[in-house]
Amino acid sequence: MTWLFIVAGLGLLLLGGEMLVRGAVASATRLGISPLLVGLTLVGFGTSTPELLTSINAALSGSPGIAVGNVVGSNIANILLILGLSALLSPLLVDPAALKRDGAMLLVVSLAACLLVPSGEVTAVMGGGMVATLMAYVVWCYLQESRSQDAGAHMHRHEAEAFVPVHASPLWRSLTMALIGLACTLAGAKLLVSGAIELAAAAGLSETLIGLTIVAVGTSLPELVTSVMAALRRQSDVAFGNIVGSNLFNLLGILGVTALVEDISIPQKILDRDLWVMLGATLLLLVAAWSGCRLSRLEGGIFLGGYLVYIAVLVTASG
Repeated sequence: MTWLFIVAGLGLLLLGGEMLVRGAVASATRLGISPLLVGLTLVGFGTSTPELLTSINAALSGSPGIAVGNVVGSNIANILLILGLSALLSPLLVDPAALKRDGAMLLVVSLAACLLVPSGEVTAVMGGGMVATLMAYVVWCYLQESRSQDAGAHMHRHEAEAFVPVHASPLWRSLTMALIGLACTLAGAKLLVSGAIELAAAAGLSETLIGLTIVAVGTSLPELVTSVMAALRRQSDVAFGNIVGSNLFNLLGILGVTALVEDISIPQKILDRDLWVMLGATLLLLVAAWSGCRLSRLEGGIFLGGYLVYIAVLVTASG
């Protein structure tokens, strides 16, 4: 029954996340909202909805290991697993201007996450600051890109276009799809958290380990689908932008909103190890992308190998 909850929860998260993003993007398009704004907000935030609802459910259920492990583990998996797999399928070209702005912001936020939580707790005040920072960054990006029409603007338009249906649907149908997607995502998050808690108890494993692995990878399925499909379509800017934007939203939006709902205690193992692994993965991504403004197949293989080593260390440490 435990695995049934987990599998059903992951399935509903994947289905719900996809329906939510597609319905929301289609609705925004019908309402005349610019593809730039849609790409900046609905796509990046929408693909992170499974992580958001899962972390909130976990925090309310008294499982901080799952709530925080989901965010940190998702960021690690997004870079090492998803971008690694995407680069293996097709080398990813990276625009220097987009890398300089969004990559630098991700590095600053990741470093701040490692240095600014020595108390081991994310409070409502800190959460409010995170959300405010995210909102200010989105507004700044929109104003900058709407004026300059630079590579970042093209990237976010491509992100929106990837979810726009070929045949326009009536507004009511798009809204209905988004609402059904939200309901599926809510149900999936509840099932996944319940199953993860039961699995940890039954197998004698820590909830933190389950959050960093099964839950983190499961809630990153929308990013996996989006990035792999973008790589296969040779839309490398979408694959890269999707991951960088998702990681920013995970740290600022998901941790921030979750802390506003419930103060979060960060497990000591995440403070001592996994936050630094996340920072290391971010640095590795930026160095690899900056070195040749691309992620090669070799670098993708290194990323995947690094993720397998990380998982092996987690499993060994829990034994």
